Amino acid sequence: MGKGGFNLNQTQKTNKWSVLLIVIITTFMATLDGSIVNVALPNMAKALNVSTSGIQFVATSYLIVIAGVILVFGKLGDMIGKTKMFTIGIALFTIGSLLCGLSGTYPVLIVARVIQAIGAAGTMANSQGIVTEIFPANERGKALGIVGTAVALGSLVGPGLGGLIVGAIGWEYIFFINLPIGIIAVIAALKLFPKTQHKTDQKLDMTGSVLFLVAIVPLFVSLNESVHLGFANPLILSGFAVSVLSFIAFIFIEHSKANPLVQLNMFSNRLFSLSIFCGFISFVAIFCHNILLTFYLQYVRAYSPSFSGMIMMVYPLILTAVAPLSGHLSDKIGSEVLTFIGLGLSSIGLLLMSTVGANSSLFYLIGIIAIMSVGMGMFQSPNNSLVMSTVSRDKLGVAGSINALIRNVGMVCGIALATTLLYSMMSFKLGIRVTSYIPGRSDVFIFGMHIVYLVAGGISLLGALLTLFRMRSNKQSRIVQENIE
Repeated sequence: MGKGGFNLNQTQKTNKWSVLLIVIITTFMATLDGSIVNVALPNMAKALNVSTSGIQFVATSYLIVIAGVILVFGKLGDMIGKTKMFTIGIALFTIGSLLCGLSGTYPVLIVARVIQAIGAAGTMANSQGIVTEIFPANERGKALGIVGTAVALGSLVGPGLGGLIVGAIGWEYIFFINLPIGIIAVIAALKLFPKTQHKTDQKLDMTGSVLFLVAIVPLFVSLNESVHLGFANPLILSGFAVSVLSFIAFIFIEHSKANPLVQLNMFSNRLFSLSIFCGFISFVAIFCHNILLTFYLQYVRAYSPSFSGMIMMVYPLILTAVAPLSGHLSDKIGSEVLTFIGLGLSSIGLLLMSTVGANSSLFYLIGIIAIMSVGMGMFQSPNNSLVMSTVSRDKLGVAGSINALIRNVGMVCGIALATTLLYSMMSFKLGIRVTSYIPGRSDVFIFGMHIVYLVAGGISLLGALLTLFRMRSNKQSRIVQENIE
């Protein structure tokens, strides 16, 4: 048995594909609930008698709590068992979903969303570690690719699926649909997951956990509210200051702890650090696109929400096909070349979006979206495989939780960057402060949109250059090692 790992006899008897099925279903559910509520917010506000701005916290609280506690669940997974924490996470998520659907008041709904988010964090933190442990190296990329597809689909199909459910049977059922799936997943996990055998006297780093929470929550709240209040607002600046000071204290404390929440020497591994950073860059860039495309299709092109949703589904559908294939290829030819090609294609797609105008061909637009989705599909699975392959088995939980955390931070930063830059450029163009689309002035929106896509393309291109540097450095290291031998 590897340190902090599964009993080898049990692992050999376990149907790894059944375990993977449980992981991808629960991962899909957890990420889906981050986006599916967005389309239901107006109905929720009316039903619960809450303002439009207030009801937004139903969506943001979920992402904030996940980001704040996900490292804790990753550490607990390494300490007492990844499958145990994953199963507890499914159970909490299911209970939280039930309470969300039954909530008759706004405060109860927020508490229920917090419970749901804590459960989601338990699954997200340990899913990649479970897959990495249970699959051999020659199948790991393919398996992680399928998990990556579940993450992408959950994030991207939420609004469309949520709209169908809310229109047909009511907003409560966007939570109730989780119940039968969650119950089946818990029972299946208890029966099929291999049992972990942990003998550790480690204690959870409570000081580090609290400091990290205090660093993450003000950061997410400030990034989210800066779109409305502006980055120069004293409250936003105070939030950033608290976040930075708490993070500095967190780093200092972690260096002095015998058993820290995060062993910072993990980041001394250049492959791990570069892979994490490139993953962050990719989500910043692509979520700049996600938020802009919705506005462009409905405001500039005047497409209906349903037709806009069909166009936006092109991205996840192509990603669904490409990501597992990319993971399979990474098992055969290695991950580094694929990550470089993937980010390169994403960069090309984002830069091409800066040429899209109000009357551009729909086929041209869909072609560009296809390029981006192929690029992201080629990048994500091999990059996840690189991240998880650089750490020892006893750190897989923390590594997986860091990877998931970076994904969430990248999403929030991408949305904040896109909206802030868009409205800043629109304001510059008009000479007055702009915080929304101006009817009849699609030219102003297109101007701002082009700038955002150029910046997003540049960010993605930076990631591609870093992956090229990583590839060349590792090649030189292998040559040196071969010469020494």
